[in-house]
Amino acid sequence: MLSIEDVLAARDRVSEVARRTPLDYSHTFSEMSGADVHLKLENQQRTGSFKIRGATNRIATLSDAEREAGVVTASAGNHA
Repeated sequence: MLSIEDVLAARDRVSEVARRTPLDYSHTFSEMSGADVHLKLENQQRTGSFKIRGATNRIATLSDAEREAGVVTASAGNHA
């Protein structure tokens, strides 16, 4: 299970690559859910999406042997 420590460690690993993006309150989703809903504006990343965070974090956690073997990515979306 993912812990808050895992999230904080990932945040530290990607901090030099990913931009800090704002949250925007969503009236529509808040009304629909009965909760306060904020949307993370990851469209303001250089890549236009959140995927830079996951890709950077994963590559940063590779072992030396895994890194030496290289990285291949595939996607039908904007991560490709």
